[in-house]
Amino acid sequence: MTQTLFTNASLIDPEAGTDAPGWLLIDKGVIVARGAGDEVPQAETVIDCGGHCLAPGIVDIGVKVCEPGERHKESYRSAGLAAAAGGVTTMVTRPDTSPAIDTPEVLAFARRRANEATPVTVLPMAALTKGRDGREMVEIGFLMDAGAVAFTDCDHVVRDTKVLSRALSYARSLGALVIGHPQDPGLSAGAAATSGKFASLRGLPAVSPMAERMGLDRDIAILEMTGARYHADQITTARALPALARAKKNGLDITAGTSIHHLTLNELDVSDYRTFFKVKPPLRSEDDRQAVIEALREGLIDIISSMHTPQDEESKRLPFEAAASGAVALETLLPAALRLYHAEALDLPTLWRAMSLNPAKRLGLASGRLSVGAPADLVRFDPGKPFILDRFALRSKSKNTPFDGARLQGKVIATYVAGTCVYEAD
Repeated sequence: MTQTLFTNASLIDPEAGTDAPGWLLIDKGVIVARGAGDEVPQAETVIDCGGHCLAPGIVDIGVKVCEPGERHKESYRSAGLAAAAGGVTTMVTRPDTSPAIDTPEVLAFARRRANEATPVTVLPMAALTKGRDGREMVEIGFLMDAGAVAFTDCDHVVRDTKVLSRALSYARSLGALVIGHPQDPGLSAGAAATSGKFASLRGLPAVSPMAERMGLDRDIAILEMTGARYHADQITTARALPALARAKKNGLDITAGTSIHHLTLNELDVSDYRTFFKVKPPLRSEDDRQAVIEALREGLIDIISSMHTPQDEESKRLPFEAAASGAVALETLLPAALRLYHAEALDLPTLWRAMSLNPAKRLGLASGRLSVGAPADLVRFDPGKPFILDRFALRSKSKNTPFDGARLQGKVIATYVAGTCVYEAD
């Protein structure tokens, strides 16, 4: 592999918190030098970025790829192409497949399929309990040996606190990361919206924001008891933030994420019962959305993820209450996040800290940075490029995006994994 020099770029450095002109030199898949000014090194390949942004590739925690079991919704091939087109260089995949990824054999199948089919890095998570049914924990050690980077039952909350405490204790002894879904399962069962005047007017079954707070409080209590490493997958309400702040202040090994949909949409977006806006947990009030943005700006919430959840047309073409939850977001994560930048709510280094640096750090990865010695996982993008999203142009097999027909601003020009270009815009 020859040396490649990126010149005339706006370097987005989430570690330093800077957005400044400069150049970047990569060799053998690794960043070997960077700088600014007129003293630019020589290289066999020179790419003029034309003043566009060059940032670490996105590390997306919580991507659902529907292999095995539901390949018609999303395959590793289609997910990998969508990720590359969206600037995602590392997909951390969920175990809520059919069957669940709860044994080393199923995990080995997923890794093999991912390596064969995807141009980006794929890191699989495994279930925390067998079948994700909350009764018996998986063989955490064997699954870690097989390549599992974290353990989660996704939206199947473990109801039995003894089972959860044992699993967290065992995970702590092995240094495993556990990802929880903060939600009281009793209160949230069957909910399609967030409780309040709007849900009542629309006649939708709803859940109180307190369900998230109660679920988080329980998990924090067990975390305090066991000392495990824990990540809350989605914090979406203002009610949950004080508990999260106390847990961090008390020194617990806890981080938290949120989804791009909860950062950029609110409960009013489901006013015409469009099921593409039905996600889990349901979209929140505008006050909650603003509180989560502020928590992200302050660093209380660490990570932004796509929570990419493909659903076929048949499962979405149903009454709102009966329709499946979830939305695809691998290709829309970056332009949707740039809505926050254009609204002057968050700057680019803060966004990339949450989309690249923090998830990489939480998983112990060397990526997510522009520092010398880091992998050359990069995304080059034009933050000002306007376009209207056409869902049928998405590379995902499923087209269930709430941004269909939306006016967005910001397009990926090229994506690089270990210095190799895996996507280039027409």
